Amino acid sequence: MPIPANTEAAVLSAHNAALDLRELPLPRDLEPGAALVGLTCATLCGTDVHLWSGQMTFPGMLPLVLGHEMVGEVLATGPGTTDALGREVSAGDRIGWSESTCGKCHGCTILREPVACENRGYGFLQRSDRFPYATGGLARHCYVTPGAAKLLLPADVKDTWASMSGCAGKTVLRAIGRAGGIRPGSTVLVQGSGALGVFATAVARISGAGAVITVGGPDSRLEIAKRFGATVTVSLASDAQERIERVRELTGGHGADHVFDFAGGPTIGTEAVAFAAQRGTLAVVGSTGPQPSLVPLGTVMGKELTVVGSLNGDISDYHRSVEFFRTFADRMPWDDLFSAPVGLSGASKRLESMSRFDELKAVVDPRLH
Repeated sequence: MPIPANTEAAVLSAHNAALDLRELPLPRDLEPGAALVGLTCATLCGTDVHLWSGQMTFPGMLPLVLGHEMVGEVLATGPGTTDALGREVSAGDRIGWSESTCGKCHGCTILREPVACENRGYGFLQRSDRFPYATGGLARHCYVTPGAAKLLLPADVKDTWASMSGCAGKTVLRAIGRAGGIRPGSTVLVQGSGALGVFATAVARISGAGAVITVGGPDSRLEIAKRFGATVTVSLASDAQERIERVRELTGGHGADHVFDFAGGPTIGTEAVAFAAQRGTLAVVGSTGPQPSLVPLGTVMGKELTVVGSLNGDISDYHRSVEFFRTFADRMPWDDLFSAPVGLSGASKRLESMSRFDELKAVVDPRLH
C-alpha cells in the first residue's frame, strides 16, 4: 500500500474555537524505530478539553493536533521498529503507544522512571506546522516517533478500550499501584466522577473494596458511577463541610482507608485529608496546575497518613490497562463510558460537550465522514 503524502487533521489554531480541518504533510522517509499509522479510534481526555479551552496552555504551542489516546493500523515502519516487548511491528498490525522518552536523562537512566523523563514527548504538544506534523489523535494518520513506546494490541480488546488505556486507564492503575494497592474489604473514596473517577471506581470494586464512595457531579455522572461499582455517591451540590460529615456518617466515623484525588480543585486537599481514616492512604492524581492547594499537615501527621503523588503512567501501566480490560471484559458495562463515534468534523462539538459535562468519553473515528 503506498504511503499517503498528506493527511487530514482537525487542528487547534485558537483556544475555545472550532477546530480547523487541514491537510498536513506526512514524512516520506520513516526514521528507524518510527511507524506511520492509520488511526481507527481516538478517545478524548480531560486534558484535551483543557488544552482546547485554554485552561491549559504553553507559549508557542499552537497550532497543534489534539488527542493522546488513540490506536490504529500500521501502514509502514522505519528500519528496526519493534514494540516495547521487542516484537517486530509490521504493516497491518494494530498498535497503541505511550509518550516518547529520551532514554538518556537522569529520570530515564538513574531513576529508571519513564514518567520522569526530562524530554518526555506528548504527540498532542507537537506543533502541526513543524516536522513530524501529525502526531496527535485527531487525524486520519499519525506519525509515531521512534522514542514512543509502542505496544501490539490483542485482538480481543476493543479499540475504545485500548485507546482509553493510553491515558485514563494507565493513570488510574498507576495511582492505585503507587498507593500500595487496595486492601480487600476496605473502604475506598474516589474524588471525581469524570472518566478517571468512574474507571477508578470500577477498578476499586473489582479489586475487592468493600465499599466505594464516589464524590463528584453532576448527578448524571454520579448515576454512571453507580453502574460502575459505587456503593454510594456524594454530590458536589453540597458544601465541603457537608461532604465531610456525610463521609464520616457513611464510614461510622472512621473515614476511608484509601482516598484517590482524580479531580483537583481548591478544596480537594483539605477534603481528602478529612475523608481519610487513621493510617489511611491518599493518592494525589488530579491536582494539576500551578495554584497551591491547602493541605492540613497537622492532620496528615495526626492521622499518620501515607500520601503519594502519581503522574500519568508509562508503557508498563498502559500494558496493564489493556490486560485489565481484557481480563475483566465482562465485569462492568465498559462500553457505557463512551459516546457514539463521530468523524473529524464532529470533534469540535464533542470537545464542547465534554466541557459542559454532557458526556464522559467522546470517541472520534477519523475514517468516518
